[in-house]
Amino acid sequence: MRKHITSALLATAATALTMGVSPAFASPEAPVIALANSFYGNTWRHQMVEAFEEAAEQAMEDGQIAEYIVLNGDGSVVQQNSQMAELILKGVDVIAINAASETAVNGMIERACEAGIIVISFDSVASAPCNYQLNFDFLGYKAEQAEAVMDMIGGEGNVIVVRGVAGSAPDEAMYSAQQSVLENYPDVNVVATVYGQATASVAQSAITNVLPSLPKVDAVLAQGGSDDVGIAQAFIQYGGEYEGDMPIIEGGGGTDFIRWWAEANAENGYETISMNTTPGIGGAAFWLGLSLLQGAEAPQQMLMPVATVNSDNLDEYADVEPGRIISPSYSLEWVQENLLN
Repeated sequence: MRKHITSALLATAATALTMGVSPAFASPEAPVIALANSFYGNTWRHQMVEAFEEAAEQAMEDGQIAEYIVLNGDGSVVQQNSQMAELILKGVDVIAINAASETAVNGMIERACEAGIIVISFDSVASAPCNYQLNFDFLGYKAEQAEAVMDMIGGEGNVIVVRGVAGSAPDEAMYSAQQSVLENYPDVNVVATVYGQATASVAQSAITNVLPSLPKVDAVLAQGGSDDVGIAQAFIQYGGEYEGDMPIIEGGGGTDFIRWWAEANAENGYETISMNTTPGIGGAAFWLGLSLLQGAEAPQQMLMPVATVNSDNLDEYADVEPGRIISPSYSLEWVQENLLN
């Protein structure tokens, strides 16, 4: 039976690891694949976990694994290190880790590798040399999106930058990409930088708090998750000079935002661009782990595609299911064709 744990982990796991105890609950005949997810507080992460679980359930039905384990954290390195300690003690065969830090969990990843466990860090990757990295080109796609927004505002105006999950590798990479673009536009002023935690409610609150003190905003560079609709809602509720004249808000693949954008586009021609990492990577990470466990070879670093919505294909997404992030599902066959080959 699988285990899905969202509460704090038992301290005894870390204690036992320190003492050198290493009970194994997995075996080659009954492999166990685990997910160590550092943060569970936004739509993207929920959907990512769902994708991992759907793949794992299919693998169990097909008799390819005996069990899977999901551990969800609170965003802290301390808790994720406890997650890793517990999984090492259980002797799981594969750990897919969405890391709380690029470096601070490396020690536990190295311990896992030394114990013979295959480790794949994905989305928010870790830099431990022994682990496989399944990532997105955050620098590339966020620079491309920021350039598109700069073009829409004519290369001048006031901009808010909304950062993502504090301390995470994706936040650092995406913010760096945005900064590299902004440096080329001296007539663009960054009037506020806030953290939205890739979450609609947090982003909305952050924007609401700063708007009264700002000049008129022409664009918002965001990070995704579900921050986009929260940002839009903050401007809608503020009203005033933004009624009928909303800033260009970067979309991050949130379907609530896409639906709002489609309506605004039909009403007044509102334009923007949405680009997002796909939470279906959770399923891809699972199938990659299973493939490696079964003897497949893979490069140490692999890249996943992003999803893009623009004026050319907006109509295709006008009626998407609300409360989701745009993402395909990734199958074992997709992983074999696009990552292993």
